Amino acid sequence: MTPPARFRMNRSALLPVIILALCVLPTALVSPWTLLLLLIPAVVAAWVLRTGVDVGEGGITARSLLGSRTVAWSELSRLRLGGRGDVWLGTTGGTEVRLPVLRVRDLPRLAAASGGRLADPSARPADQ
Repeated sequence: MTPPARFRMNRSALLPVIILALCVLPTALVSPWTLLLLLIPAVVAAWVLRTGVDVGEGGITARSLLGSRTVAWSELSRLRLGGRGDVWLGTTGGTEVRLPVLRVRDLPRLAAASGGRLADPSARPADQ
């Protein structure tokens, strides 16, 4: 059994979060109540680290900050490309699940991680 392929945000997205924390720190140290301001960079950092897509034997799991949704391979009906380059999974139940960090440019990697269950739309047909 192979481990799931993980698609996550680039960790360099944490750099602005660190800068935000450093900017908020002087104000947060004024009183005990303003320490709550440090929750903002903490929540944003958790979002950067948690949000993503896992592709494994059981299906595709879309993870957000507060939850996740797994679509089994048997429930997958189609992929839909959004207007801004985002990717959506269509299920046999008629619902759609947004794949949060994937873009159209990531479809070849997604197809490779699916083990042949999804076709690579950028692949050229073999010469006959």
